[in-house]
Amino acid sequence: MIIDAAELDPTHAYKLLIGSIIPRAVAWVSTVSPEGVANLAPVSFFTAVGRKPPMVSLTLQPHADGQTLKDTYNNIRETGEFVTNLATLPQADAMHSSAFEFDPGVDEFEALGLEKEPSVVVRAPRVKGAPISFECVVDRIIPVGDDGVDHVAWGRVVRFHIRDDLYLERGRVDTAALPAVGRLAAEYTLVDNVFTTPLDEELLAARRGRDGAPGREADRLVPDRHQGLVPLGLDVRSRKVRARTKAERIGHSDVRFLRPGEGVLAAMFVHGPWMTSTSGTA
Repeated sequence: MIIDAAELDPTHAYKLLIGSIIPRAVAWVSTVSPEGVANLAPVSFFTAVGRKPPMVSLTLQPHADGQTLKDTYNNIRETGEFVTNLATLPQADAMHSSAFEFDPGVDEFEALGLEKEPSVVVRAPRVKGAPISFECVVDRIIPVGDDGVDHVAWGRVVRFHIRDDLYLERGRVDTAALPAVGRLAAEYTLVDNVFTTPLDEELLAARRGRDGAPGREADRLVPDRHQGLVPLGLDVRSRKVRARTKAERIGHSDVRFLRPGEGVLAAMFVHGPWMTSTSGTA
């Protein structure tokens, strides 16, 4: 498939990007408004952009209407500060739920039942329990795109917070001890294996698909007999959906149903596994 990018609208271009650039590191970004209200949001357009000084980059899109700027961006622009927190698997539910569009006056730490840790330099708090956090001050903000509503924020890291047991000799991080959560498209992935090259041929053969092609279907941490894309969430959300529909929106999470002819199903997110039934209730 060859696709002319000039023919795509922003939504379709975005879907191709997030489905192709995988896995993506997730910055769980904490900010504070000028009025002192704390905000949290996961940002997967996140990477390092410099060493001296150490610098990271966040790309921030507007709300679903394509125009309204998000609280994270507004806070970064108005205060010049932010913190990136690394989320691990036990924090995945809360991280996912922090993507919900809370009102600007809501303290999202309190709304999600999360504890704060004070930062050393910046006003924005850190997430208690996050194994790694970077305190950052804004270096520059760059408008991106034809309409100028996407923005790239570069932040200079002024303090590294590394959990003691992860900090190794010569200033290294024990990455194999971090069950870090990464972003795919609508799903997440878990960093639970580490390897170096070259790889043994027997290992490669064991990872190949049934038809001999490279790759294999990923393991799913959440049971899913309907082959759905099942993200994690704190909230209980339910909605009747038809199994013949290829994709439905449940809350703010995408779920795909690929089996036709099973009638009406109800899906419920309940802090982990989701349940289905053919009776129309769950």
